[in-house]
Amino acid sequence: MIKILIVEDEEPIANLIRMNLRKAGYHCSCAGDGNTAADQMASESFDLILLDIMLPGINGFELLEYARSMEIPVIFITAMSSTDSKVKGLRMGADDYITKPFEIVELLARVETVLRRYHKTEQKIRIFDVEIDVASRQVLKDHEPVNLTLKEFDLLLLFVRNRNVALYRETIYENVWESEYLGNSRTVDLHVQRLKKKLGWEKHIVTVYKVGYRLEG
Repeated sequence: MIKILIVEDEEPIANLIRMNLRKAGYHCSCAGDGNTAADQMASESFDLILLDIMLPGINGFELLEYARSMEIPVIFITAMSSTDSKVKGLRMGADDYITKPFEIVELLARVETVLRRYHKTEQKIRIFDVEIDVASRQVLKDHEPVNLTLKEFDLLLLFVRNRNVALYRETIYENVWESEYLGNSRTVDLHVQRLKKKLGWEKHIVTVYKVGYRLEG
């Protein structure tokens, strides 16, 4: 299982991140200050660190140097939105940079991208009666293959990695089709309906009024 260390001194934010990452299938630990984070990094093995910059004790830039010496990828999560801070972090070796406030779906997408870059993504995901082989893009339902299109497969991964999260149609479109949403939801609705039918997930993928869809369970 992928292990992620969340280094964040604002407990509500840390808990929100941990809750959503756990729903997406990641194992998470939290540290509320730089010294605790350094101790955990020294005693445990992590696949990724989500790192705030302004921390009690050791600050995020110092922890970044420590993480890089251990070859652990780092995503900065911070309220410091100045270009200088971003450039400094990226030049020091941060793999990505997210500014507060942020959408959970954006965070999950960036986490997935960095893990994939380091070949640390989960290769197989099991949910309900379905098994997803991420690398080969194959799906089995009750051990029988399910023929999904490229977009249907990407849509399935988006739902699975945002389990129990209400996703706006525009969020779905922009993540799966990777282009700007222009207000026509027919494409999203059609693909969702086809995916539900192919997987028999009519009760799992539910419509959220005036929002979009949510994978429940």
